[in-house]
Amino acid sequence: MTNIAANELKTKGVSVLNAAFESDDEAIITVRGKQKYVVLKLDEYNKLREYELEAALIEAQNDIASGNFQTGDVTAHIKRVID
Repeated sequence: MTNIAANELKTKGVSVLNAAFESDDEAIITVRGKQKYVVLKLDEYNKLREYELEAALIEAQNDIASGNFQTGDVTAHIKRVID
């Protein structure tokens, strides 16, 4: 994973990211020497989002299968949330 200083990104712009992505699918932006941000190629970001949605779907299916859900109207739901 490539580390890019925020100042380098500021002065050289997107060309720094393009160079980083020639060898990696992601780059870390450092601010004052500390890792602060991760920049991903859009394809990689979209894959991660798909994995996240798939995990949420599996979790919901497991909750339904185990009976870990409730039914009712909005008023009852708000009461449960507040109480």
